[in-house]
Formats: sequence, C-alpha cells, structure tokens
Amino acid sequence: MLHKRRWARLLTALAALALVASACGSDEGTVSADGGSETSESTSTDESTDGEEASEPVSTEPVTVCELAYYTGDFADFGDQLTGNLKFPIEEVINADPPLGREWQLVSEDLGTVGEGQAARACLERHEAEIVVSIAHGYREYRDFMLEYWEENDSPIVPSVHGGAIPGNLGGTAEEPIFRAQGVEAALGTSGMMYAETIGAQTAVIFQTEVEGFTLASDAAEGAADAVGIEILARIRTQASQPSYRAQVEEIADLNPDVVIVQAGTIDSGTLIKQAAEAGLSLQWIGETGWTSPEFMSTLGADLVSTQQSIGYAAFAPDTTTDAWSFYEPAVINAYGEDVEDTDTPWATPGDLYMFSTYDVMVHTALAVEYAGSFKASEWAPAMRAVGSAPGTACYTYEGCLELIRAGEDVDYSGVTGSGDYTAGGVNNVAAAYTPFNDDGTQGEAVFLDAARSNEIVDAVAPVAECEDNVCDW
Repeated sequence: MLHKRRWARLLTALAALALVASACGSDEGTVSADGGSETSESTSTDESTDGEEASEPVSTEPVTVCELAYYTGDFADFGDQLTGNLKFPIEEVINADPPLGREWQLVSEDLGTVGEGQAARACLERHEAEIVVSIAHGYREYRDFMLEYWEENDSPIVPSVHGGAIPGNLGGTAEEPIFRAQGVEAALGTSGMMYAETIGAQTAVIFQTEVEGFTLASDAAEGAADAVGIEILARIRTQASQPSYRAQVEEIADLNPDVVIVQAGTIDSGTLIKQAAEAGLSLQWIGETGWTSPEFMSTLGADLVSTQQSIGYAAFAPDTTTDAWSFYEPAVINAYGEDVEDTDTPWATPGDLYMFSTYDVMVHTALAVEYAGSFKASEWAPAMRAVGSAPGTACYTYEGCLELIRAGEDVDYSGVTGSGDYTAGGVNNVAAAYTPFNDDGTQGEAVFLDAARSNEIVDAVAPVAECEDNVCDW
C-alpha cells in the first residue's frame, strides 16, 4: 500500500509541476521572487474547473528539525555534544540529497530550565517543526497535549535518542509516533547486572541519583539481580550534582561489594569513583551510557583507572562488521578528524554510542520519509518498520537505500546499531554489551552479552504503562 500511495502522490506532484510550467509560459501567470507561482483570478487553482478537488501543493520549503536540547539542568554537560550528534547526520549525510527534496534545518530548544513540555510546545508553536527529536524523561507531563496535537495535525514525527524512560509499550504507532534509538532505560540496569554475573559477582551495591531514567534503570538492576542470583547489599539513593559523595563512599566501603552498579550522571559518577580511589578503595564499577562523555573521564582522572579492579559501562555497542560501519566510520573521521581528543568535539568518535545511535535513527527517519512520500505521522510510522524489516533488498547506507527506494524497491535497512527492527512500542533492537575503560582512560573492546537472555530479563523487569481508553499510568 505504501508504494501505491507513493506513486499516486508522485503522479499528482508531476501533474502539479506541469501546470506550473504551463503557467510560466503564458501571460496569465508569473513566478514570484521566492519561486512560488502567482496566477490571475482566471487561472486560480483554488477552485477546480471540472468539479474535482484541487490537488495539495507539493512543498519545497525546508523542514524544521527541532531538538529538545540539554543546555542547562542535570545533563548540561551533554548539551553541545548531543546537538553535534544531530548535526552530523543532517549536514553531512541527509542534506546531500534530502528526502522529498526538502532540506533539513536544525533548531534547538533548551529544556533544562523551562522543562521538556514547554520546550516541545516551542518546537511546535514557535518553530512549526515537522520533526521533533528526543522526547524523553519528561514525556509523562505533557503526553495528553502531544496526543491531541498528533490527532489534530498528523505531525510531528518523533525520532528519539533519549526516550528510554518512556514505557516500552508506548510509541511506535501512527497515533503516538515515537521511535527510540537506544532501547529502554530498564535495559541499562539489566545489562549491568548480566555483566556482573559473567565475572562471577555474588554481591552488588546499586548507587543512583534521583533522576527518573536512573531510577528506572536501578529498579531493573534490582529485578535482574534476582534473575541472575546476585545479592543486593544496598541501594544508595542521593540527589544529583552533589559536591561530595564521601559519605556514600564510606557506606560502600563498609559493605565491600563485588561490584558497584552506578546509575548517575557523568560528573556525579566521576566524582564518586575518584573519591573512592582517594579513600583507598579498589572496586569493580559498572556504569551507564553517560560514561562515554569526555566529562566522565576528565572528572575521574585517567590516572586513577588503573587503581580500580575495573571501570566500564553496560549499554550497547555498534555492529562493526557490516557495510553500514564501513561507510559511517570514515564519514565521521572525514568530518571531524581522527584525533579529536584536544578539540572542541572530543565526543566525535565513530564508536561513541550517542554519535552512532543518533546517526542511525536520523538516517532511518529520512529513509522512511522518502518511502512514505510524506512527513505525516500516520504514513511515516508504518514506513519506519517497512524500511528496516524484511522482506526487502538489504542496504546499509542512506545513499544506497535512497536509490533503491526511489527505484520503487522495498528495502531492509541495517545500520550501525544493528538490524533496524523495532518493537511494537517503537524501541530499536540494539546489541547489549559491556565496554571497559583501559588504564589510559580510552575505551576498550566491547563484550557482547547474550541477546536472547537480555531481552527475556528486560521483558520481565521493565515497567509497562497501564492504559485504558488511551489514558495511561506509569
């Protein structure tokens, strides 16, 4: 059905362009300074001369992509990085040949001060964004507004890098078109505990700051501990952005766990481990995705890594064996250079999980727009599944897949994060993994975890939204 609708729209667009060309060749119409068609009353296209409804004009205006950005608040140290992660696929890949011929323009609305709901409203009401990126932790507070907006406008489409706090059974539909790049937050806690099992840990302490996503991951870690037979000695909860965690370090020292599962921000995590090292502790620390930020290692100090038994994060890792990686890796290096450690983009390395997951979900989004022939949510949401799932011709790059789509073929896009498949709730199928830090502070080789077992445990412990008449509680 998607192909039939797309060809129908294409024929309509060609007919409309033919009419414009005809008008430009006569005395009855002129072309305005901005390229639009101006016609006299006798040639107006507002009313059809044969009783049929006039066709909808094909837009050539740029598409506004509005990022819900983190320039202030608990995640302010990620702000420039996350915006940069978005600029790469838009400016270096997609805009080289944008879907439906409409260039993408990125704008950002900071949510740290005004809140996510207000930032989302600004994206829609101030910027008239057709793509809103990264609905996330605050979605609960303004979901009703978004559902109503989608129902009335069939827009925006919402790829999300940070939507893991949203229950996995919400999203992925035309009515709620959220598709997530990194899985659910519960998977982070599950992966951490699964890795602890592989190294023979018998006891664990969970340390978390009071942020919703970290709470969800810590809840899942507790649930996963039961599944893998690890005893939780304590769950230490504290406020984020504290100047010192020495009291918590003393508590951890007294408990003497085999591993410490940390669900906290980059600076908080770095401060905690640094103060533990200064207190003479040497432990196995398992963290989360934020530890990929350069702020984590600069706060901890690379010289302290060797003082600990191990430091690493449990999340996911790229598939470096396919043509997707073969294109993506040199593209990033070409855009930012190979040695970015001392530049203003130290995060711009191919293996950074925010870098490659953002790239993947944005490329997938653009391909789905071209496949659907539309930016409408009701057509884009099913297209996200169509371009990333079998059957179809396997393809691994934006350019390659785009060529196939425009030739009328079904495609099966597999990206850097994996298969391109999404759950019913719009959650990407990522490969669970643990990545250690080397003694010099660099990231080591990823250790992949049992995918089937990981999914089984996540399904058992992840929260779901209880919904009745589309009113959901979680």
